Amino acid sequence: MDKLKQIRFSGIDELCINTIRFLAVDGVEAANSGHPGMPMGDAPMAYVLWRLFLKHNPKDPLWHNRDRFILSAGHGSMLLYSLLHLTGYNLPLEELKKFRQWGSHTPGHPEYDPKIGIETTTGPLGQGFANGVGMAMAERYLAGRYNRPGFAIFDYHIYAIASDGDLMEGVSNEAASMAGHLGLGKLVYLYSDNKITIEGTTDIAFTEDVGKRFEALGWHVQKVGGNDLDGISKAIEAAKEEKNRPSLIIARTNIGFGSPGKQDTAEVHGAPLGAEEVRLTKEKLGWPLEPLFHIPQEVIAEFSGAASEGTALTNEWRALFERYKKEYPAEGKELEELFGGRKNRDWIADLPSWSAADKPIATRSASGKVLNSIAARTPFLIGGSADLAPSTNTLLKGMGDFLPGSAGRNLHFGVREHAMGSILNGMALSGLIVPYGATFLIFSDYMKPPIRLAALMGLHTIYVFTHDSIGLGEDGPTHQPIEQLVSLRAVPKLSVIRPSDATEVVAAWKEALTHESGPVALILTRQNVPVIDRTRFASADNLSKGAYVLADPAEGAPEIILIASGSEVHLAISAYEELSKRSIAARVVSMPSWDLFEAQDDEYKASVLPAEVKPRLAIEAGSPLGWERYVGLDGDIIGINRFGASAPYKTIFEKLGFGVENITNRAVALVNRKKGLFLDRL
Repeated sequence: MDKLKQIRFSGIDELCINTIRFLAVDGVEAANSGHPGMPMGDAPMAYVLWRLFLKHNPKDPLWHNRDRFILSAGHGSMLLYSLLHLTGYNLPLEELKKFRQWGSHTPGHPEYDPKIGIETTTGPLGQGFANGVGMAMAERYLAGRYNRPGFAIFDYHIYAIASDGDLMEGVSNEAASMAGHLGLGKLVYLYSDNKITIEGTTDIAFTEDVGKRFEALGWHVQKVGGNDLDGISKAIEAAKEEKNRPSLIIARTNIGFGSPGKQDTAEVHGAPLGAEEVRLTKEKLGWPLEPLFHIPQEVIAEFSGAASEGTALTNEWRALFERYKKEYPAEGKELEELFGGRKNRDWIADLPSWSAADKPIATRSASGKVLNSIAARTPFLIGGSADLAPSTNTLLKGMGDFLPGSAGRNLHFGVREHAMGSILNGMALSGLIVPYGATFLIFSDYMKPPIRLAALMGLHTIYVFTHDSIGLGEDGPTHQPIEQLVSLRAVPKLSVIRPSDATEVVAAWKEALTHESGPVALILTRQNVPVIDRTRFASADNLSKGAYVLADPAEGAPEIILIASGSEVHLAISAYEELSKRSIAARVVSMPSWDLFEAQDDEYKASVLPAEVKPRLAIEAGSPLGWERYVGLDGDIIGINRFGASAPYKTIFEKLGFGVENITNRAVALVNRKKGLFLDRL
């Protein structure tokens, strides 16, 4: 972009910047809600970035080689909406006028909508910052796999505007540390250093030298004035020239710029200016009071070139890709399938299998074998763990490491669960990669914010959570999850699957790879569990329905239903056999996934849990919360309402009520109670 070095800023630039400012001001006033200060202060650097540097196409927002822009400081969403409208995205002015209203495309914080140019959901501070690191890692992986000399199919930058709040959140430091370590030179972040937080000036809580911190993390750091258009332009140019380090441009901005009474105050952060202050601000900056949402014709003309410039870049890239396909037909075919949203399913033919003759195996170990069988045929599958690959069994053998200077498929996140979750989101946002991340289930707590956002965005990410219960044993209550499973189940659009044995693990991974409407969490054991004899019991393929009848009584209808997930299914089978000896007809239901079961029709659900069978016993080594919906008022739950203990896992299971004898006795009590109720009614 040598032409950029010849740009001389003029009066039209100030007019464009003020247009952005007052679209934001008017939008917030119309809604009587929002954050005007940040857009007013950050409009100059956003304008320079979007007008001169950002490689994008408003007429083809999903173009795969576009630059990505993230408004990590998502509270300033009107800044993004204004830029999208002005540059020609499908975001009409009427949508800006409906800011923060029901059904609009301009919610209070940006929500992932790539078809109109919104690359990720932001608002929870620090998340956008970390998403960008994932986007840069995706770009490096895709470039490393597919680019060839003279064919830069993937060559784009990730830009972001971040705030003081973003940099205070711990996730940004985790992500920044990883980005610096990996030398992600395609990251260019503009930090709006406006010295203001909601509670007052930043010096009440945030006095560190940000520049030195980022330099220590391996970043390229520059400082500019927030209104110095030429300085901002030169800083972005220098950041792009830096190939081996991510860049942070610290821009000294003024929150609420131009407001006579509120500039540089906390008051302008999260509330409308008010009618009188709007009038004074418009008068000070020479802006007409009417009409609202005013866009001068000169500004429309200035921004009109964005679509044609973007179309020219897209056409040039498409021509390059056509030549690439001829030179590299195998890679071209693979990419065409990915671009078309078609991820091959050849891997299904290679899935391993187990039988009851095999030795007991932990579901985490079975998962590792399945994962490696899948990886051989799925170049889009890439992932790693938070320094736990040997324990979570998530290393892809022979697939190389993602390190400084290399782009293998094994990611090493270090002990950074929060950043791992957010980085996975950034990678998934490429639309070409299915990333997975692994840690112990107890540490999913560290990842809750990005898991929630992945579900909100409907991203195809996979979480491998091992050491799933008190069954991990001697590590004790600090590492034994109790409430984590029900917490994950409570997240809308997150599919949670807890397989009972190796055969269900195969089905679980099949579901995880083909479930493209949202994230999937696999919940796996540390301890070995037997392989269920599928010649005696139902096929594990039924896992896709969330719950299925694993065993029924030899004769007649069941008197009681035992429902369990994960390793506790084996306890239910043993109790079933004991009940049979006592002439009690029992059904065993394996329920690896509540959400998949709830997605079934009423007829299927009734066939698994018939309403007429009232005695029901749920068995799960975690919080019992939620099982009430399946056992009803006449049922019982064997769960855990306390923390665990440090001891061999078999001892813990027995002490906390997960012995076969206790389960059998509780089941008998339910059946007898039902019989008693029946006799009373006679």
